[in-house]
Amino acid sequence: MILYGTSYSPFVRKILVTLAEKNVAFEHKPVFFHAPDESFQACSPLGKIPAIEDDGFRLADSSAISAYIEAKHPDPALWPQAPKERARAVWFDKFGDTELFPVLIKPFAERVVKPVLMGKPGDEAVAVKAVTDEFPKLYDYLESQIDGPYLVGGAFSIADIAVATTFHNLRLAKEPVDAGRWPKLAAYIDATLARPSFVTAIAAATN
Repeated sequence: MILYGTSYSPFVRKILVTLAEKNVAFEHKPVFFHAPDESFQACSPLGKIPAIEDDGFRLADSSAISAYIEAKHPDPALWPQAPKERARAVWFDKFGDTELFPVLIKPFAERVVKPVLMGKPGDEAVAVKAVTDEFPKLYDYLESQIDGPYLVGGAFSIADIAVATTFHNLRLAKEPVDAGRWPKLAAYIDATLARPSFVTAIAAATN
């Protein structure tokens, strides 16, 4: 299997963690989105990351790729089978992708992507506004959902991967979770990002 996408991306990190958890061998090509690489473009016609090629099978989108890997390499399971637990895992995967990511990525975009990767000035006001006005509602919800080391079914799953992945980008942006205000969330994120699969994914090549 070939995985395309820089490990700066929370979505690529989802797949790096999944592959590490399942001990699946793969080749990593850390391209950025819309990279001119022809092989990458063949796998991701819209230029999005991550994308994979596996024995001629091509696919983009982290949730779709995760489901494919789960079906092909079912052990250890990362998608619960019990109906209620499966539904909650699907929800948290969506929550991580569509609710958390667009908001949590703002400090990273303004403090890292623009000034470091693009050579452009970041807008600190945008980062501060996100932290002040947008983070609390999301953090309050997660604080209410955490009851133990894992979000769903008493086991590590796609729910934990999808929720925790963008928090590494927040660390790079020097914006840790306030443990005084959200103690369960802060402890959960620290423990999840310290998991060996996340440590491996975080150490993966960025470009």
